[in-house]
Amino acid sequence: MHDTTPRAAVRLPPWQHMAGSEFQRMLRGYLMDHHPGPGPRDPLARLEFQRRWAATLADDGWAAPAWPQRFGGMDLALDKLLIYYEEMARAGVPPHPSPNAFIVAPTIMASGSEAQCRRYLRPIVRAEELWCQGFSEPDAGSDLAALTTRAHAVGDRYIVTGQKVWTSKAMTADWMFALVRTGAPDSRHRGLTYLLIDMRSPGLTVRPLRDLTGGSWFGEVFFDDVAVPISQRVGAEGEGWRLARHSFGHERSSSRIAQVVRYERIVDELIALARSTGQASDANIRQQLAAVAIGSRLLKATFERVMARVLRGEDPGPASSISRLFLATFEQRLHEVALLVLGPAGMLAPDHPDADGCGRWIWGFLNTRASTIGAGTSEIQRSIMAERVLGLPR
Repeated sequence: MHDTTPRAAVRLPPWQHMAGSEFQRMLRGYLMDHHPGPGPRDPLARLEFQRRWAATLADDGWAAPAWPQRFGGMDLALDKLLIYYEEMARAGVPPHPSPNAFIVAPTIMASGSEAQCRRYLRPIVRAEELWCQGFSEPDAGSDLAALTTRAHAVGDRYIVTGQKVWTSKAMTADWMFALVRTGAPDSRHRGLTYLLIDMRSPGLTVRPLRDLTGGSWFGEVFFDDVAVPISQRVGAEGEGWRLARHSFGHERSSSRIAQVVRYERIVDELIALARSTGQASDANIRQQLAAVAIGSRLLKATFERVMARVLRGEDPGPASSISRLFLATFEQRLHEVALLVLGPAGMLAPDHPDADGCGRWIWGFLNTRASTIGAGTSEIQRSIMAERVLGLPR
């Protein structure tokens, strides 16, 4: 059971009036005193390790830095938000185990009921409940308006039938936020509705999918007359397309800034690898490394622009598509350069005994082959930019 009683208004914490440098010292001191140490290698043990750390941050008031305080967040301004992510990345603390939760949460805050906010947000920030995203389907990947998973109302419930695919972390998720079709088959984006679905519901089946890295980070989800209370609908029936755009905007803004900070560190590590292997003396390799170093700075500037819009309460708009496209192509190029630095060792499997420390770069190369597909293909992002930024015809 979760506490659903309204919370009293939270008084402004001291960091709201601190200078950035003072806030940085305060956060750095907290992380030094409370760092959980290295995590276990076993995936399930690591998941529980991450959940405990997320709960600690939430209980100590250091979680959800961009959320409003009334929802358990820190409500940080942009300057302190960037400091927060930089310090977290530098300290190497565990990430939140459910990044998808920070895609659905802003949508619940903006369009959900007060009861939904009380029910879902606290368990999200403490990692008591993990989330997955149910948008893509076998015949409706980038074209979400073509999805066919059907929901029809019977009394106080929707009955959901259909299939989702390429669902990240579906095997460990407690909840899914999903788009379903409640309109006519040809209603396209006008007939979509946004539901919150309990993954333990009778009639719901999850099957893991093995990917190029050899892991099973994705799953396909089958709905066989799954009953979903109408109270778990976010917004009005038929508003799913608008809410999905809101979710996508936050996926490409607040939930991605931590990645930007992490990639700055990874670029530094790649440069150090090139020096240790002697590849830094190659003029072509140096040029490639310079390009990815510049790219990491441009990536940060792009996401700062998007995040500034979000913190002003504005829809990220097409700027989120620009940042998403830049990130996808950047992380692919970064790992291509990493394989150039590795040379013949880059041909090994990530878990090969001789891969040694090179395995992470090989795994990253294989994993980022999907970067220009997941969360909206690069072709879709370019179409959005062409129509909504350049004003080109559909």
